[in-house]
Amino acid sequence: MKFFDEARIEVIAGDGGNGAATFRREKYIPMGGPDGGDGGKGGDVYAVADRNLNTLIDYRYKRTFLAERGENGRGADCYGKGGDDIELRMPVGTIITMLETGELIADMDVDGKRVMIAKGGRGGLGNLHFKTSTNRAPRKKTMGQQGERKSLNLELKVLADVGLLGMPNAGKSTFIRAVSSAKPKVADYPFTTLAPNLGVVRTSENRSFVIADIPGLIEGAADGAGLGHQFLRHLQRTHILLHIVDLAPFDPETDPVREAHAIVEELRKYDESLYTKRRWLVLNKLDLIPEEEQAERVQAFLEAYGPVDRHFQVSAISRNGCQEVVFALQDVLDEEKAAAQAAADAKAAAEAATLADARAAAGSDADFEEDDFEGDESDEYDEEDFEDEEEIDADENPNS
Repeated sequence: MKFFDEARIEVIAGDGGNGAATFRREKYIPMGGPDGGDGGKGGDVYAVADRNLNTLIDYRYKRTFLAERGENGRGADCYGKGGDDIELRMPVGTIITMLETGELIADMDVDGKRVMIAKGGRGGLGNLHFKTSTNRAPRKKTMGQQGERKSLNLELKVLADVGLLGMPNAGKSTFIRAVSSAKPKVADYPFTTLAPNLGVVRTSENRSFVIADIPGLIEGAADGAGLGHQFLRHLQRTHILLHIVDLAPFDPETDPVREAHAIVEELRKYDESLYTKRRWLVLNKLDLIPEEEQAERVQAFLEAYGPVDRHFQVSAISRNGCQEVVFALQDVLDEEKAAAQAAADAKAAAEAATLADARAAAGSDADFEEDDFEGDESDEYDEEDFEDEEEIDADENPNS
């Protein structure tokens, strides 16, 4: 199946049904009054993230999606039936934006996420709502509202922890085959990979991460050379980039340092955040270099390339050195996940403490109000004072 990561669609929510203006007409019941029902609500359009999908091919040919209209109201207080909603299932990682303005509508980044992208119109009111003491037979009704109509752009950005980048034939597909169960095509010509490939790397029973392989970049990709930048969006969600460098190019005149710098420059032209993302160098194809020359070739490359965060020496075809890269990636990803979880826990604890303080403050205010309504001790009922007052009254009015 061909890989599609962009689509343009139009969604139209259902219109609301019209209200009815009818009157009750039954034998032996004079002046029955209005009984027109309301129209039904129009159907909504929802987007749903589905992990079982990996392409937007479903929106390649069918591009208009219309929800059902609400039924009109009828007499005898019969309300119209609401229109059925429709769901558009999309791969996890799809970003939905307005076509004209680019405004973000939804980011379908979690499996099962359900977002309304077009709201159905409200149903109209029947004449039974307009009956008053002075207007016993209203003939007024309202029409249903139109449903929302939107032109949307769908863009798929695959969800992966690690992204591979490099020149064509640098060995990216071979590397992902060596460390995961993915089986991308591998051949001895450039641009073997024409679509992103995902692979799950499992380091233990409960530890794993996802790695993404995209088609190779070449110098001038920003101007459309090769496959251009069209697949770089799939690296924007990754945590770490692995820059695969071919240390033993087929053409002896090819300079690995110049090609590596060209890749970095293409990242900068495409997206500054992608350019500044953590990036490790993986020096590949050491098996094609005589063993006594490997250390010298690696040292010469690193000196010419400049400072790097971290580098590895591997032979993807024989899998030598690949496990070291995998475990280093897993350790860093575990640290990032632990830090993110700790930050989330701290935020939740702070919110809980704020809520507890607010409740305590509200409770103290309530106690204060109750104290205001309580009488002073001097105002309390005293039987002795009441008896004394009776004796004084009896002395002053002996006939009472």
